[in-house]
Amino acid sequence: MYAFDLDTSLIEIITEGYKADWTIRDAVEGVQIFGGIGSGKTSGSGRMLALKYLKFGFGGLVLTVKPDEKKMWQEYCRLAGREQDLIILERGGQHRFNFLEYVSALDEDGIAITENIVQVLKTVIRASEEKSGGKTDDPFWESALDMLIFNAIDLCTLAYGRASVQQMYDIALTAPKKPEEGGQQGGEDAESKPFHIAFTLAQQAVDKEVDDFLEAMTDAEHEEYEQCPDQGTYLMERLPNARLLKFVDQFFVETYRELNDKTRSIIEFSFTGFLFRLLKEPIYSLFCNGASTLKPDDCLEGKIILINLPVKLYHKVGRDCQVMFKYIWQQAMEKRQVNIKSRPIFLWADEAQNFLHEHDADYQATARSSRIATVYISQNLPNYHANMGGVKSEFRVKSFLGTLGTKIFHANADLETNRYASDLVGEGWTQDDSRTVTVSGNYSSGKTTSYNLRKIIRPEQLVSLKTGGTENKLVTEGLVHRQGKELQANFNHKIVRFRQDYKV
Repeated sequence: MYAFDLDTSLIEIITEGYKADWTIRDAVEGVQIFGGIGSGKTSGSGRMLALKYLKFGFGGLVLTVKPDEKKMWQEYCRLAGREQDLIILERGGQHRFNFLEYVSALDEDGIAITENIVQVLKTVIRASEEKSGGKTDDPFWESALDMLIFNAIDLCTLAYGRASVQQMYDIALTAPKKPEEGGQQGGEDAESKPFHIAFTLAQQAVDKEVDDFLEAMTDAEHEEYEQCPDQGTYLMERLPNARLLKFVDQFFVETYRELNDKTRSIIEFSFTGFLFRLLKEPIYSLFCNGASTLKPDDCLEGKIILINLPVKLYHKVGRDCQVMFKYIWQQAMEKRQVNIKSRPIFLWADEAQNFLHEHDADYQATARSSRIATVYISQNLPNYHANMGGVKSEFRVKSFLGTLGTKIFHANADLETNRYASDLVGEGWTQDDSRTVTVSGNYSSGKTTSYNLRKIIRPEQLVSLKTGGTENKLVTEGLVHRQGKELQANFNHKIVRFRQDYKV
């Protein structure tokens, strides 16, 4: 049985008689690890944190970039006695996660929340655009994409009672076009298209709802209805689905159809491009088909979910699916009711720049109260800049990193990252002594003392930190900085040694 007191010490850091405890409370304030290639960031501080979290009973989510991460986490779980808690979502495996089934789950009032589905899809699409450099801050494109997704989902729900990836994809591709751009005004060809089929089914469903409503009326209500000058508005005010169908009709026929071909194509491909990748195997079987065998909430019971779709093998679709699961997982973890007995959970991402989305900073700002211990590992700051908007990303990156309370800097040849570490530690007063000697007739000498502010840790010092391996006896060094608490007397930073063969 695990104890989850936030003041439980995970790591003891001892310096010349001064002992600092790095606790579960520090863990849930988030960790960022930087280090160049071969610096030991994953095998050093990363390994220690992973084994500590497992030993103390954390549940968690692991995202993967490299193919060997599955084997590494299997070894971690074996060393910590947590093998039975590891759930691997992978091609040919026994597990699947139907994301639409999960996100579309009924809330306490029994109403499916379309907004949740839209937010998931839009977050992944925008994260993908941001990484590729195609994201724009023009609110028109974001609003247009929102409207397409909303109305496609609403039409699916009205017609079929639920939304599926295939249905949304087909509807978006066959939505009405202007006649001069190849659109159809009617006829057999139009009637055979998925959009027309869905709209007809939706209209039939709403017509039946209207008929049932009218049949259930009292005589007084029926008289009121007959005397109403606008019976359509009367029905829409009382039947939400009738009103919803009206909105769907207006969007696709009066708004979306009238867009010029180039504008419509951009919006359409933003949406259908992502759906198309979801319809390909193995993604379709893992995320879109059949009943779920796992869910994010399993982590609250101590399970460790590893998404074995490494970006190095599955590229864009592997990244998109992991961003999607991560976002849904974050939403689920934030909804739980936390008390003093609540289990801490971790979010683990090596090469973390691959998995960032636009809501990460906001999410991380409240992760502590949800007992979520985020660990992001990356080589350097430019990786984050490149994946969060390029040259305009400075404040976004600073905002994001500011939400992570502990930062560990391993050996690095990147000047910007080393300057960031140096600035983070800050400056201190140093004493400079100088002596003057005069020999002109009489000999005289004098001593002067001055105090100057200088960097406590110079950027170039981080280049020479130990990087592990046999030449360093499996020891790697990292500059650890913790906000608000000392790691050694009068300082909240310290260069710490981590063993690459660490075992719990």
